[in-house]
Amino acid sequence: MTYIEKHKNEEGCVFCSALELPDGTENLIIDRGLRAFIILNRYPYTSGHLMVVPYQHLPNLEGLDPETLSEIMELAVRITRVLGKAYNPQGFNIGINLGEAAGAGITDHVHLHVVPRWFGDTNFMSSLGQTRVLPETLEDTYLRVKREWYKWGLR
Repeated sequence: MTYIEKHKNEEGCVFCSALELPDGTENLIIDRGLRAFIILNRYPYTSGHLMVVPYQHLPNLEGLDPETLSEIMELAVRITRVLGKAYNPQGFNIGINLGEAAGAGITDHVHLHVVPRWFGDTNFMSSLGQTRVLPETLEDTYLRVKREWYKWGLR
């Protein structure tokens, strides 16, 4: 709730702002690569909903160089493996929403979503009430994913 209330008044890019903070439960960055980073979504669809974000502040994929595009996909593969071990999901949604009409909540800084999924994880709360219910706090999710990331020796 603090994020939702604060976010409405926040100026600038939430991704660029997160990069300025030390990594931890304050900015929710799991890892930083050479050209992109992995960050927990502050308004997740499910526990473990993460995003892979290029450092470059661009609204689309066209301006990203091949090395950055490659790293985004490599980080998505790694974090999918980590989330599989941490949460044992039955599937994943992985995608990029380009533009508001496509569902992008943040339109000026392209990012890739990695969302763990389970059968029945969309219920009346999200379908009818447009409300999301999560079984753990963002801080617990962050610590859980970070522990699994290190366990795999990814940093």
